[in-house]
Amino acid sequence: MSDKRLDYISWDEYFMAVAKLAGMRSKDPNTQVGACIVSSDNKILSMGYNGFPKGCSDDEFPWAREGETLSTKYVYTVHSELNAILNYRGGSLEGAKLYVSLFPCNECAKAIIQSGIKTVIYDCDKYSGTDPVIASKKMFDAAGVNYYRYEPTDRQIVITV
Repeated sequence: MSDKRLDYISWDEYFMAVAKLAGMRSKDPNTQVGACIVSSDNKILSMGYNGFPKGCSDDEFPWAREGETLSTKYVYTVHSELNAILNYRGGSLEGAKLYVSLFPCNECAKAIIQSGIKTVIYDCDKYSGTDPVIASKKMFDAAGVNYYRYEPTDRQIVITV
C-alpha cells in the first residue's frame, strides 16, 4: 500500500507553469510570453520567451508598440515559440508538444508545423479574432497539428527564491 501524496500537479499544470516561468524572463514591458517544448514521454526539450535576437541589446532596440515601424518592437522581437524551437539542440522535434502562454501567430505556426511539433497547448487566446491567429488555426488544422486550451485549475504554485 502506498502513502503517496495525492495533490501533486498534473503534467499540463507543470509544463504550463514552466512556460509561464520562462515568460517571466522577457523584458517586454507589455507582453511576456513563454514556451516549453516537451517530448511525447514528458521530458522538457527546450524553452523560450519573447525577446530580441542574440547580440541585439534590449537597451538599444525599441520596446514600443506604436510609431514608425522601425521604432517598434515588432520587427525585431523573436517570439517565444520560435525561440524555443531555435534553442533546441537535440535533433528532431517530431511528435513533440508545445506549451505556450499565448496562442501562436501565423509566423510561429509555420515554424511549429515545419519542426514536427504535433500538439500545441495554449493558455490565452486573446487575439483569436485576428488574421494571424485565424491563419494559424487554419494551418494547424490542415497540417494535423492538434491544439487545445489549457484548463486552469486555479491552483497557485508559489516559488520562493
